[in-house]
Amino acid sequence: MARTSIKHKQKKKLDKFLRDKAAGRRPKFPTRIYNRCTLCGRRHGYMRFFGVCRICFREAASNGDIPGITKSSW
Repeated sequence: MARTSIKHKQKKKLDKFLRDKAAGRRPKFPTRIYNRCTLCGRRHGYMRFFGVCRICFREAASNGDIPGITKSSW
């Protein structure tokens, strides 16, 4: 429950930041904006291109949910 509320709170902050940036206003504390995994809410190990953390990325890639990603083997 707590992680869901943190995800929601951070999403609201990010939306406000992007609105202000588009309007030309500079945020007071821009370093307080950070990315979170869309699936689990984790903020460390975030992959910007996919929008998920490294753990969720690995699970999704193993399940074949991400097209074009395969497990490497050599």
